[in-house]
Amino acid sequence: MEYSEDQAGAWDRMAETLRAAGVDLVAGEQLAKGGATQPTLAVVGKAGSGKTLLLSEIVKSLIDAGVEIVSGDFEGRRSRTRRTLAVLAPTNKAASVLRGHGVPATTIHRVLYTPLYHPDYEAIAEWLTGKADRPRIENLTEAALDRAAAFYQVHASIPGALASAGLRGSDFIQGWKRRDEPLDIGLVDEASMLDERQYADLRELFQTLILFGDPAQLAPVGTDSGMVFEKLPEKSILTLRRIHRQAADSPILDLAHALGDPDLSFETFEDMVRDAAAKDERVVLSPRVDAGAMARSPVLVWRNATRVRLIHAFRLAHGAPPDALLPGEPLICDGIELPLKHRKRRMDLEARGLVKGAQAIYLGAGRKPGFSRIHLTGGEDPQFGVASIIQIESPGEEEPFIPTAASMGVVFLHGAAVTIHKAQGSQWPDVQLFAPDLYAAARSGRSEAGIALWKRLAYVGITRAQERLFWVTRYALAKPGEALGIADLLAETPGPAFDLTAPT
Repeated sequence: MEYSEDQAGAWDRMAETLRAAGVDLVAGEQLAKGGATQPTLAVVGKAGSGKTLLLSEIVKSLIDAGVEIVSGDFEGRRSRTRRTLAVLAPTNKAASVLRGHGVPATTIHRVLYTPLYHPDYEAIAEWLTGKADRPRIENLTEAALDRAAAFYQVHASIPGALASAGLRGSDFIQGWKRRDEPLDIGLVDEASMLDERQYADLRELFQTLILFGDPAQLAPVGTDSGMVFEKLPEKSILTLRRIHRQAADSPILDLAHALGDPDLSFETFEDMVRDAAAKDERVVLSPRVDAGAMARSPVLVWRNATRVRLIHAFRLAHGAPPDALLPGEPLICDGIELPLKHRKRRMDLEARGLVKGAQAIYLGAGRKPGFSRIHLTGGEDPQFGVASIIQIESPGEEEPFIPTAASMGVVFLHGAAVTIHKAQGSQWPDVQLFAPDLYAAARSGRSEAGIALWKRLAYVGITRAQERLFWVTRYALAKPGEALGIADLLAETPGPAFDLTAPT
């Protein structure tokens, strides 16, 4: 791999830190000495600067050196001579983006909490990971074991492999416990989303911690202290400044980087968007929001009032009844309301990736009152039932409409539109960015850490798009071309078809 000068400098510094931690990337081996706690490093740079490439190459080198990957799926007997590595992201969606680049990533919660497997299914997991012989399990056929092995060869996911054999998480995971043994190396992507508590948990867990983040994004919601890596000593922050060729060829990233001009006005920038749309089909100037696309990727907005109005328009366009949800309507997790005595259940949900900001699709009602079946976007075993409190806000109404209300459980908001703050860490092939809200932010004159707020909002919104950016210019909604449905989600599920009539 040929690195740019700043990438090479960052790689050398990380290699030096990892060698002190007991892994020699150059020699491709683990050292007898090392393993002492190392200071946190941060690799920072804007979109297109090569952070993900550098992260993936470091992970490959660590795996080549024999480091043991900790995914959070299953952990068997650990070798005393091998050091451990976990690649982490704050959300399920962010972790799935990394997995799409071939990086074995998982969520922070999935590593903070470890699953307790039923002994029979632990034997299967030990076999799949090469640590035991093929087991014989009552009520599980040889063909089912073969399906599990074939799935694991492709995806390296224990829950996914067991699901392909016809099992679900409730069959083989008996509970969760907080990890009590430290790990060696942690690499954290989307570190701009970390708050102080999460950083403290990670620093306590890992002897060596390297953060990867974008300083041009928005600071975590509810904090005035900025991003955690901004507080590190200057010598611990490795900055990637060069924008690489593959990024420069993207009109989407060209627009994102144009926002770095301190003299750029909103009007001038919108002219740039218009020019880009005239030259390249990857940027689209859209006079209205596409209601059909909102079912799988939300419209990104700044103001909460805009979010509520767009959700209301989406439901009207799809003919949703006023007192119920349609299968296929998008949701977003707004927290988990469970008392302390149900701590294990909370850990189970968080370890699955159902944390605040997680995106899901409503599949239908559960068998018990107040329960819903959902598809968790980016989850490795994404479809399950959960006690839910679903709130749908309406314009001009002080109280939300609640179609499903368990006495306690997961709180969901409608997810057809979300704020740009909550969209951080996620990416979609196509993104609709609501420009009238950015104009309002520009007119407000607000700034964050010395940068105009509208520029930070625009930067985050634009960089959520992987393939096409739709710059929506007006308060208008285009009717959907087809009805809401969930057939595409059911087709994604490994193993047997998802049964909406099964007990929750």
